Formats: sequence, C-alpha cells, structure tokens
Amino acid sequence: MNRFETLLSLLPLLLKGALTALEIAASALLLATWGGWVLALALTFSGSRSGRGLIACFIEWMRNVPALAHLFLIYFGLSYVGINLSPWLAATIGLSLVGSAVLADTFRSALQALPVGQFEAGLSVGLTRAQVVWHVLLPQAWRQALPAYANYVTQLIKDTSIASAIAVPEIMFLARNLVTSTFQTSLIYLAVLALYAMIIVPVGLGFMRLEHHWRLGR
Repeated sequence: MNRFETLLSLLPLLLKGALTALEIAASALLLATWGGWVLALALTFSGSRSGRGLIACFIEWMRNVPALAHLFLIYFGLSYVGINLSPWLAATIGLSLVGSAVLADTFRSALQALPVGQFEAGLSVGLTRAQVVWHVLLPQAWRQALPAYANYVTQLIKDTSIASAIAVPEIMFLARNLVTSTFQTSLIYLAVLALYAMIIVPVGLGFMRLEHHWRLGR
C-alpha cells in the first residue's frame, strides 16, 4: 500500500476527529461568548465594588492558569467529589470558562472605547438603562471587538487539541493513536496540519469579510 492509499484509508477517522474538535469549539464558543458579555457588562456597569473585585479575580485566575490545568481540574478533580463528567463535556466546560475570561476583557475594552456621552444621550430620550445597553452600546461594541474576537475563535479551534489529554477523541488524540499503530508519523501529522488549515483559514477569511462589510456599513 503506497502513501496515498494509506492516507485515504486513514482520512475518515481523522475527519471524524476534526468534527469532534469543531463540535467542542462551537459549544465552547457559544458559552464563552455569553459568559464574556455577562462578565464585561457586570464589570462596566455594576455598582458593587466587591462584585467587580470577584469578577476581576476570576478573570485573572482563568487567564493566567494554563487551560490544560483547568481541564484536568474539571475532569479529574470533580470525580473526587462524585461528579463524573464525560471527557467531551469536561473539555467544553473548561474551554468555555477560559474563553469567558478572555472575552470579558475584550468586550469590556470595546465598551469602554465607546463615547461616554452615548449612554447619557440614550437615557435623555427616554430609553431605560437596559435598552441603551442593548440597542445602542452592544451593536457598536461588537464592531469594536470583532478583530480580537476573530483571533480568539481561531485560537479556540487550535486549543481543542489539548482535549486529547483527557481522552477526547478529537483529531490529535486519534492522530497519536494512528501513529502508534501505523508508524506513519510524517504522513499523519501532515494530514492533521492540512485539516486544521482547511478549518481555520476559511474562518479567518470569513471574519475578515464580515469586518470589511461592517466597516463599509459604518
């Protein structure tokens, strides 16, 4: 069997691993985006100093401790107290918590970059605080945050590879198993590289196109 035939025989399994990685990335992105906005809004508009302090501590902890350590803590640590999570769920939770902290800083910076007078102007025309945030500030903050958000999304897709450390059957986990059984190290990892590029490059180009569209609209 030549190298091309070997690659064709291994490709379905690698594609299955890539699909698992995308599922984790999409789930973690959804949770991280929601969590990041909640934390950013709380930091920006909360009147409680202690509450802001707790959120700031959470963000610093999640950002400065390696994501792999969080995955180990969630997957292995929770099992000691009787909470047994599947590897897929543990990876999704861990990556979404780290992502919430990263995006909280991104979204907070975007909110703080907006002119201060817009909030007062919204209140002066009869909008509630919630309406000003939802209808006036958030759409503009999204545009401000888009470049950093795009970088986070591509990084998240790459970070799904650490889920292999807790036996999630994603692309890197399956690739290592195939290398062990076939000894086709270069061939398999080149295929993995190509699959990651096929995923990440279109995502990056899509965000660039969206950013260009929003810039023209503005």
